[in-house]
Amino acid sequence: MRRAARPIESDPAMEAIWHVVSLIPQGQYSTYGDVARAAGLPGRARLAGRALKNMPPDLHLPWHRVLGAGGRIVFPEGSRHFREQASRLKAEGVAVKKGKADPAALAVLGEM
Repeated sequence: MRRAARPIESDPAMEAIWHVVSLIPQGQYSTYGDVARAAGLPGRARLAGRALKNMPPDLHLPWHRVLGAGGRIVFPEGSRHFREQASRLKAEGVAVKKGKADPAALAVLGEM
């Protein structure tokens, strides 16, 4: 029998990441690495991804504005999540072509 996954509790690092994500302006995007760096967690891009994957459902953050290195959507191409992220970015005016966002829309984040 498989155990049910325990919900991940937030910690100061995740909360810092969520705060940085909340500051990404509409019509722009950032990368997991840049979000981690701005949260004071350089080199922790995977933690940024995990924080977004495990954020509480009532925390309405613009998760779609966080992309992989080079502005790439990290979900498998053609998946529901890929289409949703691309659609949300396009609705905000970010050009997305072949799973990659326009570099001109990259937000510059300082350390928060």
